[in-house]
Amino acid sequence: MNDNASSHPYRAGFVAVIGRPNVGKSTLVNALVGSKISIVSSRPQTTRHRMLGIASFPEGQLVLVDTPGIHAKQSRAMNRHMNRAARGAVSDVHASVLVVEAGRWHSDDTLAYQALKDSDVPVLLAINKIDKLKDKDALLPFIKEVTDGRAFDSVHLISALKGKGTAHLVKALLAHMPESEPLYDEDEITDKSQRFLAGELVREQLMQRLGDELPYSATVEIEKFEVDGALLRIGAVIWLEREGQKAIVIGKGGQQLKAISAAARIGMEKLFGAKVFLETWCRVRDGWSDDEAALRRFGYND
Repeated sequence: MNDNASSHPYRAGFVAVIGRPNVGKSTLVNALVGSKISIVSSRPQTTRHRMLGIASFPEGQLVLVDTPGIHAKQSRAMNRHMNRAARGAVSDVHASVLVVEAGRWHSDDTLAYQALKDSDVPVLLAINKIDKLKDKDALLPFIKEVTDGRAFDSVHLISALKGKGTAHLVKALLAHMPESEPLYDEDEITDKSQRFLAGELVREQLMQRLGDELPYSATVEIEKFEVDGALLRIGAVIWLEREGQKAIVIGKGGQQLKAISAAARIGMEKLFGAKVFLETWCRVRDGWSDDEAALRRFGYND
C-alpha cells in the first residue's frame, strides 16, 4: 500500500466539492487528480454533471465529487437539474470543501454554505484565486467576514490554477478520511467513461469559443465511439435549441466548427493517449434545456 503504512495508516474516502458557479471547483479537482477530467471555461455553470475525480497519494486517496455551481436562479429545467446534482453530492461523503473566490462573497456562496452546514460532515473552506487578488492586505478581513458566524473545520488559501496551497488542503482532507484500502486503482482518475469525456471536451470548446453568443443552448451527444486498432473514431452531435444557432456554431465556410472540432480532438488525444478521428454535426431540438425528458436523453441525471 505504502512504505509508511505502519506509522501512517492509509486513508481513503469521499469529498464533496461545492460552491457557486465559476469559483474554480473543477480547476481544483483537476489539480488534485493531476489530470483534466472536468472541463473548464470562464463561463459560469460550465459544469453540468456530478462526477468523481480520483486523487491518489502515498498517504491515501481522495474521491472528489465535482459538482455544478449552486445558484439561486432556477428558471429552466437545466438550472434545477444542476442544483439537484450539487445538493445531492453532500450525502454519503466524509468531508466537504466549500470553494469561494478570494475577496468576493456572493449570495450564492451563502446558498452553497447552507447546503453544507446541515450535512453533519466536516466542512473545509478553500479561498481560491488568491493569485488574482491585487490587495493581499484584504485577505485577513475577508477571512474574518466569511468565517464570522459560520463553522469551518479549517481555512485554506489556494490558487487551484497554479497549485498553490493545495498540498495543505490535501493533508487536511486526508486527516478526515477513515482508515481504508484504496477505493479505486491508482491509475483510475474518474468514474466517467471515455465516451462521456469526449462529449464534454467538445462542449468545453463551445463554451470557450461561443460563450457570448451561445451560453447554455448547446449540449453534445456522442453517437459513435469505436476503437479501430490504434485509432478512436468518434462522432459527436452538437444539439442546439434554435435553427438560427447552427450558423453561429458552423461559422463562415464552416471554419468555426472546424476549429471547435480540431481543439476538441487535441484534448481527446491528450486525455486518451490515442489518435482520434473526430466528426461533428449540428442538429436542433427546440427548447431541450427546459425539457426534463430531453435532459434525461442527453444524460443529465441527478
